[in-house]
Amino acid sequence: MSKLKTIRSGRFGVSLLLDKRTVRISTLLFVLCAGLIVISTALGSRYIAPVSVVKALVGMADPADQLIVEKLRLPRIIIGLLVGASLAVSGAILQGIIRNPLASPDVAGITEGASFGAVLFIFVFMDTVSIHWMPIAAILGAFAVTALLYLLAWKKGVSPLRLVLIGIGISAAVKSISYMLIISGPLQLAERSLTFMTGSIYGASWDKDVITLLPWVAVLLPIAWLQARKVNIQMLGDDVAGSAGARVQKGRLLLLMLSVSLAGSAVAIGGAISFIGLMAPHMARKLTGPSFGNVLPVSALLGAIILVGADLIARTAFLPRDVPAGVFTAAIGAPFFMFLLYRSRDRF
Repeated sequence: MSKLKTIRSGRFGVSLLLDKRTVRISTLLFVLCAGLIVISTALGSRYIAPVSVVKALVGMADPADQLIVEKLRLPRIIIGLLVGASLAVSGAILQGIIRNPLASPDVAGITEGASFGAVLFIFVFMDTVSIHWMPIAAILGAFAVTALLYLLAWKKGVSPLRLVLIGIGISAAVKSISYMLIISGPLQLAERSLTFMTGSIYGASWDKDVITLLPWVAVLLPIAWLQARKVNIQMLGDDVAGSAGARVQKGRLLLLMLSVSLAGSAVAIGGAISFIGLMAPHMARKLTGPSFGNVLPVSALLGAIILVGADLIARTAFLPRDVPAGVFTAAIGAPFFMFLLYRSRDRF
């Protein structure tokens, strides 16, 4: 019995092969994600019954419950889904093109570069330029750090271990510069920037956050999925990919731009949330295998589930205090990173 399902459309010239196991796993994760959305919307300083949550989603709930769901909790959950999915896919792309299990936006310094760009935007342009331009500033910061990383790591090619180690060093240096900028600025902006550097989706709104991030995710995620074959070829190595007719450097540059853009736009809204881009792709490969076309949708769903779950714990475990979600992702991700580093010690 075939493990693949073929989908063809002669009208649009589209032909797809879907792994049946991946479809089942993705469906299960989607149902789990939907359930987590309802639970996360229900829990908080005021409990709302799941039935009332569902009614609020269709505009039929009690006015007080409707206000809490629509204006306070749902935008935050949607941002958690978008940011988590973006960081997970960004990490999956990096691990594919670098062929390094330790690669992720935060480990490579991309997250800190994006954070620096966003913090700089807050201090220089917040009162004069629309916040919808902040993802551009974050992406530019991420690209600048990525270019510096490749420049310093290049030595007749880029060693995976050298890339990770230099990325950790650059990440620490850029974070220090960001904190110096925060300390030297006004108190109000410093408080906002410190929360941003920790990684939090607190206070998310439809107009400033969801509408700003949604177009980036809606465009970049499908493009990343369409580039799945290029990632699969990149994972075979430069020599094999070149002999197969692939334009290795051009493809790598395009994929790197996609990864940096996804991470930068996510960090611009959610702050420096760490380790999702490291954990989600590893979990996805365990479930689906190494093929990027299978890893991508599962990574996106897992990243969304991880961040929404972390944020749920962050805002309910220590009521009335609201702890940044980045604290919990770091608490889980740091031991996970050390485990991967120990397991991969003989590869480099």
